[in-house]
Amino acid sequence: MCTVFAASTWTLASAQPPAKKAPLSPPAQAEVTIAGKAITIKYSAPSMRGRQIFGEGGRISTDKTAPVWRAGANAATALHTDATLDIKGLTVPPGDYTLFILPTTTPWQLIVNKQTGQWGLSYDQAQDLGRVPMDMSKPPAPVETLKYTLSDAGGNKGKLQLEWENFVASVPFTVKQ
Repeated sequence: MCTVFAASTWTLASAQPPAKKAPLSPPAQAEVTIAGKAITIKYSAPSMRGRQIFGEGGRISTDKTAPVWRAGANAATALHTDATLDIKGLTVPPGDYTLFILPTTTPWQLIVNKQTGQWGLSYDQAQDLGRVPMDMSKPPAPVETLKYTLSDAGGNKGKLQLEWENFVASVPFTVKQ
């Protein structure tokens, strides 16, 4: 009887599917509605996990010859806007775009790219809609996990902000009506 119980317990236990591990860079989203128009950023959010992220010895170089950064992990970071946006003089018509960051200059440059749906490492500069300088600051404490925020700044104005490690980079934008 004990043998039958032990064998059936082993069979049931071994038939269970393995537990799914949480992804190292889980999907995340930031969204805001301004003047009745939705603006969304979809990205994968990597964490520091004890690593240096930016600069010499970091995972993302800030050397002048470094390539653009996909602004997240895994697939490219996606921007969707239902409205025409003015981002520091760059007109972004309604639609879907990919965001990249050039962290090699001070200030960093936000790149709005027309090519969508690609893996994050695929970048074609010829598809750039444009680049704008980002406002730079430091968080009060290191930010463990990459975070994007889209916020309503009143009226038809907003702010796109990313925080990670020892950096906060942001750009104001206006929803055109």
